[in-house]
Amino acid sequence: MWCAPYDTRRLAKLPATEPDAPHQGAFMELSDKTARQIWEDVKANPARARFGFGKKAALVNIDVQKAYTATDEFKTAYETDPNQIQYINELATKFRALGWPVVWTYVSYAESGEDAGIWGTRTDTPDSLQNIKHGSRRAEFDDRCDIQPTDLIYNKRMPSPFFETPLQSLLVWHQADTVVLTGGSTSGCIRAGAVESLSRGYRTIVPEQCVADKHESYHFANLTDLMLKYADVVDVDEVKTFLDAALSSSNKTEEQA
Repeated sequence: MWCAPYDTRRLAKLPATEPDAPHQGAFMELSDKTARQIWEDVKANPARARFGFGKKAALVNIDVQKAYTATDEFKTAYETDPNQIQYINELATKFRALGWPVVWTYVSYAESGEDAGIWGTRTDTPDSLQNIKHGSRRAEFDDRCDIQPTDLIYNKRMPSPFFETPLQSLLVWHQADTVVLTGGSTSGCIRAGAVESLSRGYRTIVPEQCVADKHESYHFANLTDLMLKYADVVDVDEVKTFLDAALSSSNKTEEQA
């Protein structure tokens, strides 16, 4: 069947009487706005109801390691909010006070790189993903990370923190219904984690100041997409308020016991 060429000028909704258009639809919307401007518009005018916080959350800090945070050392590293790791540490402290799980993931691979699978075949330079070797400096957590003995550390090899890690079992054990994701990158592992978290039935929260990416376009475009589809993207202070309320409630319950 012959199809008319795509006309980028046709942005209005299709008339209901137009052939082959039984439902009202639209061609892809075009915009001269930057990804940052679109994100600011979406944030200021949310079009979706929130998933909200549940009763118990887990904090999953994704790949806060030198390969991605040491901007003075590795060209794969990036920084969005200079206080990102400080905010993550503050959240982790509050999670521990509640007895809720704190997880840190990192990526690293065998000397052969074979455990990176097909993901490790697109480039082969010293900075390539599969060349983040076990025990290497690139695999080390950032020195600013406040990791405690009670925290869980998972070596992941693919974008999602759920893939081939014990994370799902941990969440079931703790009866968590909410997952708070921090780290990076926003367009990569944060997005992958949010999609899988939602798919597994968890309320998913992304504190905006706690995630980062290499380029602002990737970062803000994915914040927009996450907000509209898979997660609540909120100010980090909102997460702190939720945790403080949970701790206050827990303390009152203990006093009454």
